[in-house]
Amino acid sequence: MEFERKKNRLGMDEYFGRKRYFVTTCCRDRRELFRRAQTAAAIAESLREEADRCGFVVHAYCVMPDHVHFLVEGNSDASDLIRFVKSFKQVTSFACRSRVGGPLWQRSSYDHILRGQDSLADVAWYIWMNPVRKGMCEDPRDYPFSGTFSAAWPEFRPAETWVPPWKAKIEVIRRKGQVEASRPGRARFRPPLRKTRNRKG
Repeated sequence: MEFERKKNRLGMDEYFGRKRYFVTTCCRDRRELFRRAQTAAAIAESLREEADRCGFVVHAYCVMPDHVHFLVEGNSDASDLIRFVKSFKQVTSFACRSRVGGPLWQRSSYDHILRGQDSLADVAWYIWMNPVRKGMCEDPRDYPFSGTFSAAWPEFRPAETWVPPWKAKIEVIRRKGQVEASRPGRARFRPPLRKTRNRKG
């Protein structure tokens, strides 16, 4: 599935300033281009460098084989999320061009501006638990390509109560489909088959 940020969904001013954002960007065609430890580590380092250069703090990140999640916060009124994500993609595409042999990223990304009901810790743990959910490790701290560039990891692990809005919508649709499928339908009237005699020619 492609994570897509709809064009003109929000005004451009929504992507400026001291806001917090959950972002997911995927490899082109969901290819597992970050399987190699060296590549995954380089992606994480580029994220840190570009975030610092563009005026963002990375509270949580996770480099998965075919996509990257990160939770960032602008540290000035001039922090521009669109510019930051574009710069991160450009820098990493250039660095990986010889190993990838084609486009590195999907053109679009998924982003969500955290609101008052979104807990920073819950969103961070959603990101860190990604490799656990995929069966890649048992403890998120054992995964080498995730963490934070803003503070030490919290000692506790809150219940996973937060999910990205796009995923929540898919779950609602899935459950609705299950309910509809479980409802007994009306018995359809089928007329009895008429017996026909074999006529001799």
